[in-house]
Amino acid sequence: MMKHPVTINGITRWLETGENVPTDSLETKEHAVPVLRQEIGDVLRDVRQRQRRTLREVSHHARVSLGYLSEVERGQKEASSELLSSICSALNVPMSLMLREVSDRIALQEGVHIPDTVPVDLESRFAPEEFGARIPDEVPDDFGQLAGSH
Repeated sequence: MMKHPVTINGITRWLETGENVPTDSLETKEHAVPVLRQEIGDVLRDVRQRQRRTLREVSHHARVSLGYLSEVERGQKEASSELLSSICSALNVPMSLMLREVSDRIALQEGVHIPDTVPVDLESRFAPEEFGARIPDEVPDDFGQLAGSH
């Protein structure tokens, strides 16, 4: 008999063709799929409200219409990177920090843990010696090619 892969609760098992998958082991709970535009809007709104600023004020400084900014904050419009940059600038928040907060929120929804620090083995391989890291004797080929391409 042939076997085929079946994934149950994130674990892939190989079952014989014709073998029934136990229905009680299938995931019955639906997972909410994070919507990027919704998370971005929530973070932007949270930042604006913590600063006690109005939509009108931020839209003026970002040079975007009040209605469009409102739709972005409500997750109804997908903002371009240029628009996000303008809104973040108007809020005096680096876009990287805003995106990090969005990433953290999505990771939380997905049940994924993202460490805040660089793993020691990675740090020791690529950090400069002046910070106490060991420089590897051999640089992997792909890193050598990157260094030579500049």
